[in-house]
Amino acid sequence: MMHCSGGEGTSTFDMVGAIDRWVETKVAPAQIPASRIVEGQVVRTRPLCPYPQTAVFKGTGSADDASNFICQ
Repeated sequence: MMHCSGGEGTSTFDMVGAIDRWVETKVAPAQIPASRIVEGQVVRTRPLCPYPQTAVFKGTGSADDASNFICQ
Protein backbone atom coordinates (compact mmCIF):
# COMPACT_ATOMS: atom_id res chain seq x y z
CA MET A 1 0.00 0.00 0.00
CA MET A 2 2.96 2.34 0.66
CA HIS A 3 1.48 4.24 3.58
CA CYS A 4 1.59 7.61 1.81
CA SER A 5 -0.20 6.24 -1.32
CA GLY A 6 1.16 5.31 -4.70
CA GLY A 7 1.75 1.61 -4.02
CA GLU A 8 0.14 -1.50 -5.43
CA GLY A 9 -2.13 -2.05 -2.41
CA THR A 10 -5.80 -1.34 -1.82
CA SER A 11 -5.72 2.24 -0.57
CA THR A 12 -9.31 3.36 -1.28
CA PHE A 13 -11.83 2.70 1.50
CA ASP A 14 -14.59 4.46 3.46
CA MET A 15 -13.12 4.72 6.95
CA VAL A 16 -15.47 7.54 8.04
CA GLY A 17 -18.51 5.49 7.00
CA ALA A 18 -17.21 2.48 8.93
CA ILE A 19 -16.67 4.58 12.05
CA ASP A 20 -20.12 6.18 11.70
CA ARG A 21 -21.80 2.75 11.50
CA TRP A 22 -19.73 1.54 14.48
CA VAL A 23 -20.82 4.53 16.59
CA GLU A 24 -24.47 4.26 15.51
CA THR A 25 -24.82 0.48 15.94
CA LYS A 26 -22.23 -0.08 18.72
CA VAL A 27 -20.89 -3.01 16.64
CA ALA A 28 -17.29 -2.90 15.41
CA PRO A 29 -16.83 -3.84 11.74
CA ALA A 30 -15.63 -7.41 11.09
CA GLN A 31 -13.78 -6.01 8.08
CA ILE A 32 -13.74 -2.95 5.83
CA PRO A 33 -13.81 -3.37 2.05
CA ALA A 34 -10.95 -1.67 0.23
CA SER A 35 -10.03 -1.30 -3.42
CA ARG A 36 -7.23 -0.26 -5.74
CA ILE A 37 -8.38 2.06 -8.50
CA VAL A 38 -6.33 2.61 -11.65
CA GLU A 39 -7.51 5.14 -14.24
CA GLY A 40 -10.99 5.13 -12.71
CA GLN A 41 -11.37 1.33 -12.73
CA VAL A 42 -11.33 -1.01 -9.72
CA VAL A 43 -8.51 -3.48 -10.38
CA ARG A 44 -8.21 -5.11 -6.94
CA THR A 45 -10.31 -5.49 -3.80
CA ARG A 46 -9.34 -6.79 -0.38
CA PRO A 47 -10.82 -6.83 3.10
CA LEU A 48 -9.13 -4.67 5.72
CA CYS A 49 -9.16 -6.78 8.87
CA PRO A 50 -9.18 -5.69 12.52
CA TYR A 51 -5.82 -6.09 14.25
CA PRO A 52 -4.34 -8.63 14.86
CA GLN A 53 -6.17 -10.40 12.02
CA THR A 54 -4.92 -10.24 8.44
CA ALA A 55 -6.49 -10.95 5.06
CA VAL A 56 -5.62 -14.55 4.14
CA PHE A 57 -6.10 -15.88 0.60
CA LYS A 58 -8.47 -18.89 0.54
CA GLY A 59 -6.34 -20.54 -2.15
CA THR A 60 -8.77 -20.41 -5.08
CA GLY A 61 -10.02 -17.69 -7.40
CA SER A 62 -8.44 -14.38 -8.24
CA ALA A 63 -6.04 -12.83 -5.75
CA ASP A 64 -7.50 -9.48 -6.85
CA ASP A 65 -11.00 -10.29 -5.50
CA ALA A 66 -11.82 -9.67 -1.82
CA SER A 67 -14.34 -12.53 -1.80
CA ASN A 68 -11.40 -14.93 -2.05
CA PHE A 69 -9.96 -13.75 1.30
CA ILE A 70 -10.91 -14.25 4.93
CA CYS A 71 -9.89 -12.30 8.01
CA GLN A 72 -8.03 -14.50 10.47
